[in-house]
Amino acid sequence: MSAKAKDIMYPVVYALGLLILWEAAVLIFDLPLYLLPAPSDVVQVIGADLLSNMGVTMFEALLGFLLANVLGFVTAVIFVHSRPVEKGMFPLAIALKTTPVVALAPLLVIWLGTGYWSKVAASMIICFFPILVNSVKGLKAVEHEAWELFTAYKGSRWEIFWKLRLPNSLPYVMSALKISSSLAIVGAIVGEFVGASKGLGYMVLVSSYHLDTPVMFSAIAAAAVCGLILFGILSWLEKKMIFWQKVDEAA
Repeated sequence: MSAKAKDIMYPVVYALGLLILWEAAVLIFDLPLYLLPAPSDVVQVIGADLLSNMGVTMFEALLGFLLANVLGFVTAVIFVHSRPVEKGMFPLAIALKTTPVVALAPLLVIWLGTGYWSKVAASMIICFFPILVNSVKGLKAVEHEAWELFTAYKGSRWEIFWKLRLPNSLPYVMSALKISSSLAIVGAIVGEFVGASKGLGYMVLVSSYHLDTPVMFSAIAAAAVCGLILFGILSWLEKKMIFWQKVDEAA
């Protein structure tokens, strides 16, 4: 069996096994619907409404993800080329990271309203720190011999960045992007918990009030699917962009 087939088969088999055990546990222990619905009950509530709200959350997460990573990488470039700026602003980035998005969500609604932008901002905030830290590390992790070679040939700052720092930072950047892909969904959903009228977070909130657990589980499952899609796309891009990096595969 090829490595690609194994990569697809193993998650599918484990997921199906987990769903079968879940369905059997609900039947054996006769668990009430509001406490733990069976997978068959969750599937029955999947419809156009879920797909519509899933699309809203995916849009907010993607926009926040893109904006955060562009801003984070540009900030990292500035940090690498200006030590005083890095020393002055890096503690502020750490403070932003340690502030819970749940605490900031009401403020974002006050500042940006109940529309898309408050959710996009929540997604941006939670995605910003990973790309900043990894990009700074990658841009600085240049081999001394390579640096001396570029210096000896009088390479400009732009040439050093474009031909040395940027390619060297790509593995770090792609790792940060994969981490941020799931965080972006989390940020958008947290933003939807406050002042939203659509989205997966809104569905979770409303269904919890009405003890409609199957709908809640369907929204949670949809959020997981969004994260898997983003992660899968980024993993594919990583293999295409960083083709020189050797990937160790388990035997």
